Amino acid sequence: MRDAQPRTIFLKDYEAPAYGISHTALHFELFDDHTLVHAELRFERNAKAPADAALELNGVDLELLKLAIDGQELDSEAYALGDETLRIANVPAQGVLTSTVRLRPQDNTSLEGLYRSRGLFCTQCEAEGFRKITWFPDRPDVMSTYRVTIDGDRDACPEMLSNGNPVGCEELSDGRHRTVWEDPFPKPSYLFALVAGQLERFTDSFTTASGKTVELVILVEPKDLDKCDHAMDSLKRAMRWDEERFGREYDLDVFHVVAVDDFNMGAMENKGLNVFNTSCVLAAPDTTTDLGYQRIEAIVAHEYFHNWSGNRVTCRDWFQLSLKEGFTVFRDAEFSADMGSRALKRVEDAGVMRTMQFAEDAGPMAHPVRPASFIEISNFYTLTVYEKGAEVVRMLHTLLGERDFRRGCDLYFERHDGQAVTCDDFVNAMAEVSGEDLTQFRRWYSQAGTPELTIRDDWDEAAGQYRLHVRQSTPPTPGQDEKEPLVIPLAMGLLGDAGNLRLELEGESPDPETADNTHRVLIVDQAEQSFVFTGLPERPIPSLLRGFSAPVRVDYPYTRQQLLGLVSRDDDGFARWDAMQKLMVAVLEELQETPDAPLDPLLAEAVSAIVAQATDPAIRADMLRLPSETTLAELASHHGAIDVHGIHRAREGLRQRLAQHLGERWRELYAAVRVTESYEASGEQIGRRALANVALDYYATSGEQGLALANEAYYSADNLTDRLVALRIMVREDATGAEALLQDFYTRFGNETLAVNHWLQVQAEATSGDAIDRIRQLMSHEAYDARNPNKIRAVVGGFSNINAVNFHREDGAGYALLADVVEELNERNPQIASRLLTPLTRWRKFPAGGAMMRAELERLAALPSLSPDVYEVVSKSLADPT
Repeated sequence: MRDAQPRTIFLKDYEAPAYGISHTALHFELFDDHTLVHAELRFERNAKAPADAALELNGVDLELLKLAIDGQELDSEAYALGDETLRIANVPAQGVLTSTVRLRPQDNTSLEGLYRSRGLFCTQCEAEGFRKITWFPDRPDVMSTYRVTIDGDRDACPEMLSNGNPVGCEELSDGRHRTVWEDPFPKPSYLFALVAGQLERFTDSFTTASGKTVELVILVEPKDLDKCDHAMDSLKRAMRWDEERFGREYDLDVFHVVAVDDFNMGAMENKGLNVFNTSCVLAAPDTTTDLGYQRIEAIVAHEYFHNWSGNRVTCRDWFQLSLKEGFTVFRDAEFSADMGSRALKRVEDAGVMRTMQFAEDAGPMAHPVRPASFIEISNFYTLTVYEKGAEVVRMLHTLLGERDFRRGCDLYFERHDGQAVTCDDFVNAMAEVSGEDLTQFRRWYSQAGTPELTIRDDWDEAAGQYRLHVRQSTPPTPGQDEKEPLVIPLAMGLLGDAGNLRLELEGESPDPETADNTHRVLIVDQAEQSFVFTGLPERPIPSLLRGFSAPVRVDYPYTRQQLLGLVSRDDDGFARWDAMQKLMVAVLEELQETPDAPLDPLLAEAVSAIVAQATDPAIRADMLRLPSETTLAELASHHGAIDVHGIHRAREGLRQRLAQHLGERWRELYAAVRVTESYEASGEQIGRRALANVALDYYATSGEQGLALANEAYYSADNLTDRLVALRIMVREDATGAEALLQDFYTRFGNETLAVNHWLQVQAEATSGDAIDRIRQLMSHEAYDARNPNKIRAVVGGFSNINAVNFHREDGAGYALLADVVEELNERNPQIASRLLTPLTRWRKFPAGGAMMRAELERLAALPSLSPDVYEVVSKSLADPT
């Protein structure tokens, strides 16, 4: 906790460690009320370090019992012990440091380091949790091999796991036993893991491309053993895909996955022992939605892919976090696209970027993909580092092409295997194999903010010539007022009355092999550029940013008629969805200004056409969904202040108009596409359920018959997806019978933690009634646990991030509620506390409630013991943006 202002750490100040640790031997003695950790570190002074360099170690909340070098115990005068550091001077060039510390995992509520979850011993060491386990140079550029011995009670801890391969086990006295693990691959301390407790095994095996058999084990509580099939199948698909697409083969004899209910993150890629939040690995039709099944497949793949992009090659320092996370998000996105629909995946990714990452770029915590500074690194596990970082890698793939991108990846892995490196090292590999000058492209890593492409056009009918004028700009962000032009791949096409037109750029000779090309990528790398297309028979409609080819905003003055043309004729799935979103946004903005305006006939035509189509139901479902209030708020914030209540009224009004416009056709669509077969998490069924539930949502909005159908759908559902949609509709509409459905749901699934989390969130998001009172009641309900991150996210996060009209209540009660929770969590779990703060950080965008939001931030800033996590977010939010 804060006694003085926390120190800011800068990338420019990076220095290599004076000492490396070539091998680490750890011996854990697990007891119910404490744990002893005996560490043996084989250290060696780095060649460039001065001879008088001290050995510096990190540690937090450790009771030091013994400290020795080469068997010689050190007295207290031989070292300097600070709050979180241990500094030993006059050490030899190489030697062995031994220590013994005592921990109390049961008292560790931060869920970092070694802690207890429902009696289970487990660890979370990324980013700086290992220092809560033993004294160690806890930084990613110190890589060591590990041998881990674990002693524990046979009954309480029948399973005792760590990284690597099992190399020994034995029975001890007093009902205790021992396991020994060895990881031959050097790794940083953040990848260390230990799990011990009463777990059941779900096993399978995988044969690698080279013929090696790998044992696959998922460990869960006994009650969850029937929820592991999907994760196991996803893991095997990911292992095969990584061999085929990236040539990466698994390197150990066994791969463990452990499900933990109390976990701050989604999952952790510890070498050979992945630890997962239960919500990201357990799946069953009654407790997991379709989106949950897809999320599990993606996260299982993501953590597995880290075995190479993060473990075998890791980041030199935490400023390089996107080196492993952005690259691996790109890899898991490609995997998901190959397993399902590429167009749908790009729609999903673009939605996350536009709704949340663009808002992050425009907020007080804005930072580049490779941050230049931080106070608390846990605050930078962000959408910018992960999702925008992945989009930067995707742009490299677009610019270089699949062949050279794969060659660059191969060189990167071969050159840096077993090393801790930088984002520049990754780009260097790409530049070397392709021969491309990527100097300007590197600005994506160092320049914060969301670029905007302002595009205008001219048409010369006599010459058949069409000109696109493109101007790029990036708004100022904290600490970066001046911005330089970036390299932006702009994928595009031109549409005529009958569809795509052939593209010929002025000055280019037609290529016989691509003369009929109707799609191309323009390279925008100057502040202003023009592109001239020739030989066109008619004035085209530009189809811009196809496939969401770059994480940018596009400003082009489409007419509604042009948007309807893109919706109906563009063959790029993302571009069709994007045009439909723009058409809906235009109508919603009109309804904010003129609430009584009739339904726009062009939008009505577009919706009717999509309903009547027989194309991919998943794409149709996405095109028919209204933009979320969160999306609309982000769009409004880009142009000025956010009118939360105006957005809500307009969106509800458009939903009512579309429901009435098609009336019974919504019911007919629902009946035509709803799934009646037994549940499968297949792409075909997921798409049909999505479209059927969009139709049910609109039909239920149209009147009592629709609500009766939703009520019937709840009781007839054989899966959580359908049941939850029906429940959410009934609760949203405050329908007769909604309370009975909530009670029925809890009666059915009260013992299923994952299903209960959905039940809590449905109520937290409900806009009717006294939402603040409802949230407080939920927080005192037996199903709520104030120590469990999933419960906190479901109730407090669901309320503050999604239930905007109640969070922004005129009396400020929503802001006070969130600040109260953050204050409570500040000492118990600072990571979760700081992440919950995001809605308050945007106070400048809300003129109606901004002063009250700021007041809550100031109240938090005045707390006498503010964690570095919360301090950083609060202080940056209150700072003058200029």
